[in-house]
Amino acid sequence: MRPVFFLSDFGLEDPYVGVVKAVLRERAPGVAVVDLAHDLPPQDLRRAAYALFEAVPYLPEGAVVLAVVDPGVGTSRRAVAVRGRRWYVGPDNGLFTLAWLLDPPQRAFLLERVTPPRPRGVEPLLGWAPGAHTFHGRDRFAPAAAHLALGLSPEALGPEVAPEGLLRLPLALSHGPRGEILTFDRFGNAITTLLWAPLGGFVEVAERRLPVRRTFGEAAWGEALAYLGSAGLLEIALHGGSAREALGLKEGMPVALLEVLD
Repeated sequence: MRPVFFLSDFGLEDPYVGVVKAVLRERAPGVAVVDLAHDLPPQDLRRAAYALFEAVPYLPEGAVVLAVVDPGVGTSRRAVAVRGRRWYVGPDNGLFTLAWLLDPPQRAFLLERVTPPRPRGVEPLLGWAPGAHTFHGRDRFAPAAAHLALGLSPEALGPEVAPEGLLRLPLALSHGPRGEILTFDRFGNAITTLLWAPLGGFVEVAERRLPVRRTFGEAAWGEALAYLGSAGLLEIALHGGSAREALGLKEGMPVALLEVLD
């Protein structure tokens, strides 16, 4: 049985995460379900794409990645299961863009033949019909992830489609000299699309020239700096504070490596 790694923007105040996990365990008893993140900013595809980029290199090959950040739920956007070295189950909305830079898709299937879970004991009260238009995490993605966790045939989930047609966000990682702010973590650090920075050099962002350090400890308290983060991308931080707030940073804001430009 394959483990399932579950990421969403559902939060933990509502029962959505628990319901999805209940469906997983009903369809694939004994499946190991690992929570990657659930308190991501609601409907923020860039933040979710980065979270997957950060996590995927440490997930075992053959694992099932169940990711549900789905602002287009109930629309014509497709539901898919995609095979690389791991399985990716979720909406076809660009969520897996950065993960697929590390683990390119080889096969893809539409989730058109998935049977939703049937709620218990509510038919006399609500006249309930299985399935809903607004909770595909429960009704499509969890059953599909459980199916794949059991090692069953992906063809049973729906028709195969060309991986080249999968949607991707307009994001590009580069070694410079120019990039942009991709997203922010909960500490207010800005993660950029740059894969390299010269120690001792400088980065320009928001009309500020910031030194490139190895770590926070090499900057004074309250000093802004740039450094290579744990996922290998250049980050902008404020030692002891939020760079996002202090520097007025925003997603998409341009970032430049000055040493490369000079």
